[in-house]
Amino acid sequence: MNDTEELRTVAKRVVWFKPPDETLNEPKLFLAHLMTYGTLKDIVIAMSYYSDEDFDRVLTDPPSGIFDLRSWNYWNLRYHHEPVPPLPSRSFISGEDHSRDTA
Repeated sequence: MNDTEELRTVAKRVVWFKPPDETLNEPKLFLAHLMTYGTLKDIVIAMSYYSDEDFDRVLTDPPSGIFDLRSWNYWNLRYHHEPVPPLPSRSFISGEDHSRDTA
């Protein structure tokens, strides 16, 4: 795990709902949030700790519901994924919920 004070500061800013140490234990989650919400300064800091392969790996198996369209397109073009694949989305179970039905 990459864990420095400057990286914890970035993690706290881009994944505001989790403690930084917990965030840094989940590199894919951290990098996906960084790639969506990070500033240029945040990205430069992270790039000194993570490789291009780490960033690219996030794009090949992205967590759903984090990327916005602009960030998704930018990073895929940055790593030469052309044509850009569809934006990952969350899937919901379809159908009726019968758990509350009473007989």
